[in-house]
Amino acid sequence: MALRIGRVPYLHAEPFYFDMARRGMAFDELVPSAVTIAAANGAIDAGPVPLVDCFRLADRFEPVAGFCVASVQRAGSSFLYSTRPISALAGAHIGVTDEATTALRLLQVLLHLKYQVHPAAYGSLQAAHDAFLLIGNQALRQRRGASGFPYTYDLGAEWHTWTGLPFVFARWMVRKEVAAKDKALLEETLYVGLEDGVEALYQVAEPREDLLMLPRDIVTYIQGFRYYIGKSEQQAIDQFQRYLQQLAC
Repeated sequence: MALRIGRVPYLHAEPFYFDMARRGMAFDELVPSAVTIAAANGAIDAGPVPLVDCFRLADRFEPVAGFCVASVQRAGSSFLYSTRPISALAGAHIGVTDEATTALRLLQVLLHLKYQVHPAAYGSLQAAHDAFLLIGNQALRQRRGASGFPYTYDLGAEWHTWTGLPFVFARWMVRKEVAAKDKALLEETLYVGLEDGVEALYQVAEPREDLLMLPRDIVTYIQGFRYYIGKSEQQAIDQFQRYLQQLAC
């Protein structure tokens, strides 16, 4: 049976899937929050699981080598848009896209621990709000700001300025009971994606009208990511876990 893979339809995730169809893998197109649900329900065998959910799925899933999605300095597609400075969001109502999991927890860490402000509530984008969070392609399309919200904050940049570290948004995880040969195939396919898939994005010659991006914008955006966990990415994961523990206290 073919491996069933959670396919996140975001620009920065495209390289991962570059060679998967040729190798017979099947896709379920899922935003990050839905990847977690599908993994927990047994609907997929592997995918880029939001970092915060990797921790709680660790009894059933394991990392695929060190493959990840990490912003180096700026995320470029995780933005908070606000009617007032981020340091003045005490008592604010914040709208959050239902696609986000890790980005929401990162926002909470930044607000509560970095800026020491406590919003009144986090709710849906449909409810009235003083600020709102977008991620992925939605955020890319609105990367130049939002009308009526004069302040825009890149969450990756906020984290990097604070910690000096990259930020890991997701890790590739695979179900533990998947056969060893299939795990090896997935790992090999991801390596190919990071070599040939990233290069393919660098060679794009046409604008991406769906994202309002020129080829040079795509290259700049992709260069802002790392796709494999090194020393600094592991330090970032460990630091984020410590901050999450502080939030829970």
